[in-house]
Amino acid sequence: MRPRLTSRIALVLALAAAPSVAVAQATTAAAGPSSADLQAAKAALAKYSDPLAAVRDGYFSTVACIDFPKGAVDGPIEYPPGAMGVHFLNPANIGPRLDPAKPQVLIYEPVGDKLVLAAAEWFMPVEASGGKAPSIFGQTLVGPMDGHEPIMPASLRHYDLHVWLWKDNPKGMFTSTNAALKCTAGATYTVAVGADHH
Repeated sequence: MRPRLTSRIALVLALAAAPSVAVAQATTAAAGPSSADLQAAKAALAKYSDPLAAVRDGYFSTVACIDFPKGAVDGPIEYPPGAMGVHFLNPANIGPRLDPAKPQVLIYEPVGDKLVLAAAEWFMPVEASGGKAPSIFGQTLVGPMDGHEPIMPASLRHYDLHVWLWKDNPKGMFTSTNAALKCTAGATYTVAVGADHH
């Protein structure tokens, strides 16, 4: 692994106290919600319905529940009103290849005193992509986009794709925000992102 890429991965881990709030809607392609690859990924990741299993496998909770109550626009990327939930990041899964069974991020919805698995996110820094937008499940990841200040340095350009495997999304399985997912309003861990998100 190149030294610059290693330092970027370390930076992502260090900044994992808050999630990446990237991506609106991914480009749609041939694969649909019933595709065999999506079903296989869902089955392989089902063990993470227990967040402690995710922690044991190297996922770190970002604690904050990210919400876009009014939606947002960030350059060419549009975020429909909805939430992204609580992100768990596994820096060991960040690299030049995407594996359906090893997403870089797991997304949970806070429900009462529990975290309920809602989605997975595949994430790749531009530096690891070889100059080409990566794809998985017949979808091209959205990007490249700058990192999201102040939770990620703007210099960390990347691609990502949210896949709502467990929580139905009214705007589609590959849309980054989900109006059906709720962050607890007024909770100290809820971060409401405004329309001027950059």
